[in-house]
Amino acid sequence: MYDTEPLTEADPTDVGSRIDPVLARSWLLVNGAQDDRFDAAARSRADIVVLDIEDAVAPKDKDAARDNVVRWMHAGHSDWVRINGFGTPWWAADIAALSKTSIGGVILAMVESVDHVTETAARLPGIPIVALVETARGLERITEIASARGTFRLAFGIGDFRRDTGFGDSPMTLAYARSRFTIAAKSANQPSAIDGPTVGSNPLKLSEATAVSAEFGMTGKICLTPDQCAAVNDGLSPSLDEINWARDFFAEFEGDGGEIRNGSDLPRIARATKILDLARAYHIVPNDYEISDHAPAPTDTYHY
Repeated sequence: MYDTEPLTEADPTDVGSRIDPVLARSWLLVNGAQDDRFDAAARSRADIVVLDIEDAVAPKDKDAARDNVVRWMHAGHSDWVRINGFGTPWWAADIAALSKTSIGGVILAMVESVDHVTETAARLPGIPIVALVETARGLERITEIASARGTFRLAFGIGDFRRDTGFGDSPMTLAYARSRFTIAAKSANQPSAIDGPTVGSNPLKLSEATAVSAEFGMTGKICLTPDQCAAVNDGLSPSLDEINWARDFFAEFEGDGGEIRNGSDLPRIARATKILDLARAYHIVPNDYEISDHAPAPTDTYHY
């Protein structure tokens, strides 16, 4: 049922392509005050480019950064924007300016209650909103935030969360918080949450941090530089070993007549189907690679 043509890694020269935000792994933040960096971001391996007019921009530069983003959108782009939080002096102006552009979506900073999302959604009808939860107060309300009308996906603002709580950055210390994000997202029938960024350019550190994200079921990750995107994409995609396992499983299953043999077949069918669907979506296997009809298509990046 499944062909045997060689599997290939994604072409590293194939840059500048965006992916459906439901499946997006790497979310690249770009300082909105530095519009000379926009072109490089657009050519990066990021699944989603996010022009940042919030945390990266000093108060005195907020208006100029917003103007930069509006000009970029009017030039024919449809990237995402991280806007200032509800209740700040810039929130309403951000929304008013961006509502007249072709933005793909917004990341709303410092979400601490349902109202922060619903008020933003009311002013940006039809625009997907990622709720960036960055405080203990927000974490305590994360189930309600995830279920709020207008919330498209959750994201973990690790830096501000650690400042707010005094937590360290070890996986064990942040395990509870990450678990809450994943459970809230799944309870609200959303794509899995987007993990916070890893500071620095050490490849091993980034690889290990991305593995932690995947271990906790978080299927996207914020990136701070374009060179982080490829590693994050690789770490949040099915590996060639996993793809080979899925293909071998279906070959065996079909060879036995394609009938359910025992209780373990259904979860293995679901897992194998998801691996192969995602491999095709991420161009790890050819687009015409045959996919099983035994389970629905995936709703988020690979984990099981």
